[in-house]
Parts: sequence; structure tokens; C-alpha cells
Amino acid sequence: MNETFIALLGICSWDVLLCQGYIKARMKSEEKRRTRFHSGHVPFSGIKTYVDPDTYEDPTQAVEEFAKEIDPSYICIERVIGAGEFGEVCSGRLRKPGRMGIAVAIKTLKGGYMDQQRRDFLREASIMGQFNNPNIIRLEGVVTKSRPVMIVVEYMENGALDSFLRTRDGQFTVLQLVGMLRGIAVGMTYLSDMGYVHRDLAARNILVDENLVCKVSDFGMSRVLEDDSEAAYTATGGKIPIRWTAPEAIAYGKFSSASDVWSYGIVMWEVMSYGERPYWEMSNQDVILSIEEGYRLPAPMGCPVTLHQLMLHSWQKESNQRPRFNDVLSFLDKLIINPSGLLTLVNDVQR
Repeated sequence: MNETFIALLGICSWDVLLCQGYIKARMKSEEKRRTRFHSGHVPFSGIKTYVDPDTYEDPTQAVEEFAKEIDPSYICIERVIGAGEFGEVCSGRLRKPGRMGIAVAIKTLKGGYMDQQRRDFLREASIMGQFNNPNIIRLEGVVTKSRPVMIVVEYMENGALDSFLRTRDGQFTVLQLVGMLRGIAVGMTYLSDMGYVHRDLAARNILVDENLVCKVSDFGMSRVLEDDSEAAYTATGGKIPIRWTAPEAIAYGKFSSASDVWSYGIVMWEVMSYGERPYWEMSNQDVILSIEEGYRLPAPMGCPVTLHQLMLHSWQKESNQRPRFNDVLSFLDKLIINPSGLLTLVNDVQR
């Protein structure tokens, strides 16, 4: 990360390096079977390391290890609320014996599936089941021993962040928007510390509950997107969402925590613009060429200078020049504690 950002945050990088060095040494002495570090980021003490389900010889073993099996009689499906890649998404209630019923969202696997489709469907559960953070969507469990096969997660009343903001244009204070961004940064710091790379961080994949708490979701497409209307094929043969993706990931398929930070900068822009489409009507090819030539999204109307500066830091061409998620979180915390940093708007400066 560059010196300007470190100075801005007042972070003592030496202490962080010492801490990381200690953890590295400790990890060498422990067996890390089936573990892969996607981001090269050493997890902080107390946070377990993400295990890629694809490293299991039998993928069903990963589901059994990380997701609880739910008796289907405990699930009451109420209504269809959407369609997923593998089947319908419904809302309903989960009523376990001796416990209060809770609202849940239920993803179902449509009939006539192949074994590979079933594995791909359940892969998301074996990923989500490893996470335990208030800003990550919570997995309640799975139904695998009867049909339909289901993934059950907590229900988020306000749905996806992008559409939620579009229907409430201008209704929140800047501080409320920063609070939403902070929640996303909390979730992404947690994932980054675990060594997990999301690859598809976008406002459409952030869910909002009734208290405006934002939670990172959509882990099923964390490798390569296939059916996303925003996606485009790249030189690496995959299909990824160009407008949210870092240049090195587009050009070389190089995904990391730093490429997630780039995507987070785009999410910041989406939030501050109340769900506007990044790069507007530009084609994917024009977006790629413009970024290569140094173009970056301008500040949305009413955006504080400090927040646009953070976006620009996240969009540094060199990935090692971008802030880490824990730095982003520290920065937002300081703004929330001292909101005077939010008073100067980009529009005012331009005038």
C-alpha cells in the first residue's frame, strides 16, 4: 500500500509486519491439509483459514464438513421471490424443535439435474458454512438427503443493495451510506483475513436487512461467472463482470484480495450514486481501454472528497499500491468517529 494512505490512517505498519511474521512461523509448524492461499494474505490470529471445497477428492465431504443437514419437515416454504442459476429462490420459515421460527431464504435445485450441477449447487453451501461474521450472509443449513435439494440462509428483508438504493434515491444521509460501506468492509476484511477471494464483489451481491445492515453474499460464482448479463469473456477464457473487475484480473485472470479491493471501490461508487450503473452506457471494451489509459470514475453528486479519494486509492493500477481491507475499515471508522471529514463535497471543490 502506498505511503500516502498509511500516513492518512496513522497505521504502524511495523507492528503489522511483526504480527504477520509471527503468524507465518506458527502456521509452518501446523499441518494445513487441503489449504490454499488465494490472496497471499496471512490470516490474523484467531481467524481460521478458508478451505477450498474443490481440493476435496469427494466434494460431498466438504458439504458434510461445513454445512448442517436440516430435516426438511422443519422448513415451510411460503412464496417464490426469485430465480437462481440452479432453480427457484423462495422465502419461508425454519422451525427447529424447541426454538423460535426464523425467516429464511431457500435456494432450491430444480429437478432433472446432473451430478455435476448438484455439486456446483452445494459448493456455495460448503463455502458459506465456513464463515461466521455479522456482515456475511449466514448459512442455516442444507437439505441433501431428500428432494428438492436446498440451501437455507438467513432472510434479508431489503434484498440486493443496488436495487434497494435505486428505489430510495437521496433518502439517506452521507453518514448512513458510510455505515453501509463500513459493514461491507467488515465482511470483506474477514474474508480477506481467511484467505478467501470473492471475485464478484458488487452491490447486486450485497444483501440488506431491515436494520440497513449490509452482508456480503453470492459465493456460488466465486470462480468464473457464466450466466451474468454484466459479464464478458476475457483473454483467459472465463466470463467475468468487467465493470467491477481489476485490470490484472481481466487481462491475466489474476484474482486476489487486492482485486477484491478494486471491486470494493466500484461498490463504494455504486452506493454513493444510489445504484447507478458503473461507467454508464460504455461498452465493456471501452471500459477496459479507458481504464488502461488512466480513466477513473468521477465522484457521484454529493460525494465527500475523502470517499472519492478512497475510491481512487482502490483503483490504483498496481495492485500492491491499493489499500488492504483492514486499512479501508480503519479509514471508514475514523470518518464515522469524526464526520467532519465528510463535509467537503467534490462538487463544492469543483465549484
